[in-house]
Amino acid sequence: LLDPSTAPGGFSFAKVHDMVGRRLKRAAPFRRRLVEVPFRLAHPAWIEDPDFDLDYHVRRACLPSPGGRSELEDFLGQVVALPLDRHRPLWELYVVEGLEDGLQAVVVKMHHCAIDGVSGAELSATWLDLEADPPADTDVDDWRPERVPNEIDLLVGAWAQMASSPVKALKAAKRLVETALHVSEHNREAGAFASPPPFSAPRTSFNLAITPHRRVALGEVSLDDLKAVKNHFECTVNDVVLALCAGALRRYLIARDELPEAPLVGFVPISVRADDERLSGGNRLSAMLTSLATDIADPLERLGLISSAMSEAKSQQSLVGADALTDWADFTFPALVGRAARLISSMRVFDRVRPVFNVTISNIPGPPFDLFLAGARVAGLYPLGPVVEGAGLNMTVMSYCGTVYFGLNGCRETVPDISALPAMIAESLEELLAATRPRHRAPAPTRRV
Repeated sequence: LLDPSTAPGGFSFAKVHDMVGRRLKRAAPFRRRLVEVPFRLAHPAWIEDPDFDLDYHVRRACLPSPGGRSELEDFLGQVVALPLDRHRPLWELYVVEGLEDGLQAVVVKMHHCAIDGVSGAELSATWLDLEADPPADTDVDDWRPERVPNEIDLLVGAWAQMASSPVKALKAAKRLVETALHVSEHNREAGAFASPPPFSAPRTSFNLAITPHRRVALGEVSLDDLKAVKNHFECTVNDVVLALCAGALRRYLIARDELPEAPLVGFVPISVRADDERLSGGNRLSAMLTSLATDIADPLERLGLISSAMSEAKSQQSLVGADALTDWADFTFPALVGRAARLISSMRVFDRVRPVFNVTISNIPGPPFDLFLAGARVAGLYPLGPVVEGAGLNMTVMSYCGTVYFGLNGCRETVPDISALPAMIAESLEELLAATRPRHRAPAPTRRV
């Protein structure tokens, strides 16, 4: 969300369009597009797009009156649901006018194959400034479009990749076996706080085969309130975030009369991006599965269990290693993986099997200071993450300027009441805050002599 009143000389779509064009040189992932290998024998190649068209990527939109939170959420749901054109760089930016209170918005959408949460935040920061009227850009525009490789070039590269795949597969399989043994031993020692295994999550209404349609809900809470809970109960901010999401999901499922007896399982992405990989795009992610203790009614006990479970999950994650997910992606054949994914979707497999996990919950740290886009102060910063087959709800969180922003993205058919979740998150925080406040005792009665 943007406050255009701070922009010197006014804020406009033209200023955003010009600024994005000038700063493309800073962020290669915004200029690159995919080139598919014939027969999908290997992963696609990235090239600097020789037909780059800024007007295609930077767009203008206007909300219907009154331009409130509901209208913005509806617009976001439509944007999220639309597929990106794989023949162009995989991103779009919308300048959204017509918001109430004189605000405007900028919505950026980018494919997860090009970024993860942390790299996405870093890349978006190339368009953001620390002041409303920053110095003029002095970077040299040194990026050049590339020739689209022909089929022979692509097939030669594919054969080289295929030749190394068996070796990579053997190494990855060896690491997998060793890791499984270490994790199994660790979980026996961890006991009740051990990370839940895949496919142990209970069935819920949002753990079904997903559709192409989306709903979005936005919310926010005070970072100081989260820190007050964190300090009082000696846990982490991320523990509190998970507890708020867990409390909201428990309320949501109770309202629908479908709270399972077993606790929900959360998928928590973890960035393993090194400092020298900044602005490189791509995915440098590992992940943890953790219990959300939704079977526990007491919010304080639930927070304690989540905190203990996260501590064990982090210990287990150190055994798994940062490359556990990317190892397997390196040697998989895209054609086979794509067909398998389409088959799973068309057969609605997750309507009949237990989910790998119930919900994705991602927490991305943001800056504690004001940011500006084309001179307009950023008044709110809402993140959104993707849903996956069998887990039709993503809860992504980002802090900015003393506020923690929640972006909830859900499958329209499986999470129809997603708009109720932000209020439930706030109620869950209030429950925990109440436990941090001193209880006032009634004055002792006066003794008569």
